[in-house]
Amino acid sequence: MSTSLLHEELVLLDYEAEGNEDLIRKLSAILHDKGYVKDSYAQAVVEREEAFPTGLNTLGIKVAVPHTNPEHVKQAAILVAKLLQPVTFKEMGNSGKDVDAELVFMLAVTDPKEHLSTLSKLMGIFSDREKLLDLYQSATKQEIITKLNSILA
Repeated sequence: MSTSLLHEELVLLDYEAEGNEDLIRKLSAILHDKGYVKDSYAQAVVEREEAFPTGLNTLGIKVAVPHTNPEHVKQAAILVAKLLQPVTFKEMGNSGKDVDAELVFMLAVTDPKEHLSTLSKLMGIFSDREKLLDLYQSATKQEIITKLNSILA
């Protein structure tokens, strides 16, 4: 993954939201305000999350990876939000189970092939409890970016 997907302005520490739709809309607004996504992005992510949930019951720190199709994206990026309080997402794979996500990776992807590659690399982190905990315990935005870049490079 190129470092251009990660930007300090898109790393949020101790972020708060009132549920997953509120979180998705707030994070989408940040991506939109910074010029990464189109007006249609937030609603598209909300709708996709309802049909294809992205919560992952990972070891240690639970995560969610909300995203949508490339036609709603202007410039590829990953927004990382470390939540102050967990936000409940439904588990990926339609098990119907709840996942109390503490770390959210919102993907804005322009190329479907790159999307699969990025998702695959992120899954590598998600399956490693130590790396995930280490990432979650990062104190600064730059620390999160540095750790993600070293893992995703």
